[in-house]
Amino acid sequence: MEYIVDRIRRLRHERNAVILAHFYENPEIQDIADIVGDSFELARRAQHATEDVIVLCGVRFMAETAKLLNPDKTVLLPVPDAGCPMADMVTPADVRAIRLCEPDAAVVCYVNSSAAVKAESDICCTSSNAVRIVRSLPQHTVVMLPDKNLADFVARAVPEKRILPYAGFCPTHHQLTVEDVAQARQALPDAPVLVHPECEPEVVAAADFAGSTSQILRRVAEGPEPAFLIGTEEGVLYAIAKAAPGKMLQVVSDKLVCPDMKKIRLEDVANCLEHLWPSVSIPDDIRVRAMRAVTRMMEVSDATLSV
Repeated sequence: MEYIVDRIRRLRHERNAVILAHFYENPEIQDIADIVGDSFELARRAQHATEDVIVLCGVRFMAETAKLLNPDKTVLLPVPDAGCPMADMVTPADVRAIRLCEPDAAVVCYVNSSAAVKAESDICCTSSNAVRIVRSLPQHTVVMLPDKNLADFVARAVPEKRILPYAGFCPTHHQLTVEDVAQARQALPDAPVLVHPECEPEVVAAADFAGSTSQILRRVAEGPEPAFLIGTEEGVLYAIAKAAPGKMLQVVSDKLVCPDMKKIRLEDVANCLEHLWPSVSIPDDIRVRAMRAVTRMMEVSDATLSV
C-alpha cells in the first residue's frame, strides 16, 4: 500500500492535482485526500481550485458539480460507475412535467442529482444549506427533488412555505428505522443520536439532532458528551474520530453502508492520475443551465454567511 501512496503523491505533484474526498469514502482514500468534506465543502473547494486537475473521490454527481463550478479544469472520477441511486430516481423529463403542474413554484434540486436535472431546476441545495436556500426564495410554493425526506426536514424548518416533495430517497439512509435507534439507545443510553436528514421523518423525530455530515461532525467535536450514536453512512466515523479524539462513537446500524461510496480504491486514484481518465464532461447546453442553478446556490450561501 505504501508504494501506491507514494505513486499517488508523485503523480499528484506531476499533474498539479488536488484530491477531494467525501466523508463516506474508505479511510485510506480519506487519508490521501487534500480535502475531506461533505458535498457542499467539496463543491466550494472545487469552485476555487487553482490546480490543473481535480480528482473527485466520491460519486458521479459530485464530480459533475465540480466540473460545473470549474469547467476549465480536468475533473477525474476514479471509478466511472460510482453513482447515486437517489440521483437516478429523477430525470429531466420529470422536472419538466412538474413545472407544467406547478408553473409558479420554485424548483429546488438537491445536489444529489445529475447535471441534466440541475439544468431543469432553479437552484440547487445540499443537506447543509437546504433550509437557508428555501428561506431565500421569493416563491411561496417550492418543489424539492429528488429526496422526499430532505423535503420533509425543510418543510418542518420552514413552515411558512408550501413544500412539495418528489418521491426519491437514499437507499442507504432509508434502511435506518426507529427500532434501530431504540436498540442503539439501549447500548448507550446517555449518548445523543445524530442522524442525517435523508433518514425517514420518524427516524429524524426519534433522534436528538439532524444535520449534514459536516454538521454532525461539528456537533460531536463541540459537544460536551463523551459518547455519540451516529445515524449516517459509517465512513464518516473515521473523520469524526480524527476531529474529536477521545469521544466514543457508535454507528446506529451496520446497514448504513453506501456501496457506491466504497468503490474507489487507492489503485483507482493512482491510475486516473497516470492516464488522466476517466474524465468528466458535460454537454454545453446542459452545462450552462446547470451551472446557473449551482452558482445561484453558492451565491445564496455566501450572502447568508456574510450577514
